[in-house]
Amino acid sequence: MGNKRIAIQGIKGAFHEIAARAYFEEQITIQPSSTFEELIDSVESRTKADLGIMAIENTIAGSLLNNYRLLNESSLKITGEIFLRIRHQLLVLPGEKIADIREVHSHPMAIAQCKKFFHQHPKINLVESLDTAMSAAAIATNNIKGQAAIASRLAAENFELEIAAENIETNKENYTRFLILERDIDPISNPSFQKVSLAIVAKHQVGSLSKVLGVLENFQANLTKIQSTPILGKAFQYCFFIDFTLPVSSQLSVVLQVLENYTDEINLLGTYKIGNYHES
Repeated sequence: MGNKRIAIQGIKGAFHEIAARAYFEEQITIQPSSTFEELIDSVESRTKADLGIMAIENTIAGSLLNNYRLLNESSLKITGEIFLRIRHQLLVLPGEKIADIREVHSHPMAIAQCKKFFHQHPKINLVESLDTAMSAAAIATNNIKGQAAIASRLAAENFELEIAAENIETNKENYTRFLILERDIDPISNPSFQKVSLAIVAKHQVGSLSKVLGVLENFQANLTKIQSTPILGKAFQYCFFIDFTLPVSSQLSVVLQVLENYTDEINLLGTYKIGNYHES
C-alpha cells in the first residue's frame, strides 16, 4: 500500500505516533504538526501528508471540543478510529530523581490525567506545553536539570531520558480515542462501515433534538457518543456531534433524509469500522 505520510499533533514519540503505528500496522512516515490546526491543514493541502490521526476524547479528561469544531469545519472525513491505552511516564535527565524536580512540563490533557500523582508532590510546579514528546525533547536537548516531562516510553527511548516514576496516570482505565482523517472521501460509498459520525444543528423548535434521537431509535441505531459544542458567533446555540452504529448500513441515506426534517444543518463526518483497543 506504500509508505503513507501520517500527520500527527506533536513530534515523534508522542502518543499520536504510537496510535498511528498501531492502527496502520505497516511502514509509515510520521509528519509532525505543532497544532491540531496544522495537522488538518497538512492533510487538506496534500503537500505534507496523505492522512491524519487526531485525538478526539479521553476517558479521564473528556472531549477535545476544539477538535470537534476543526473537524466539522474541514473537508476531511473520518475513515477509522483507534482506542489507545495511555500510560504516562515521568521523564528526567539520567541520574535525576523525583526529589530533584521543581517543574513538570506536558500537554494540559496529560497533566489533567495525572492529578492524583502530583497531589502527592505539591512542591512540583506544573507547566502546560504544546505536546508531551516536545516537553521531553526540550529537557534532553537543553540538558535541563530539575525539570521533568510527562510523556510516553517511546519518548524516553527517543530522547535517552530516564523514567523517574512509571505509569503515573490517575485512572488505569485511561484510554484516548483517535480518529483517522482522509480527504476526497465519500462516506456514503463505504460498503463495510459499522459506525457513523454526524454533526447536526437541530431546528430551533420544541422537541427537535428529541425527534432527531427518535429517528435514530426508529432505525435501531445505537448511540455511542453525543457531544454539544457552542456555535461561534451564535450565543447559546449548539452543534451536536453524534456517533452511532447502524445495523443495516444501506439505510444510512434514508436516515439522513429523515433527519433533514428536524435539522437546519447536517454534516456526515464519516463512516468507518469500530476501532480496536491497543496498549501504549
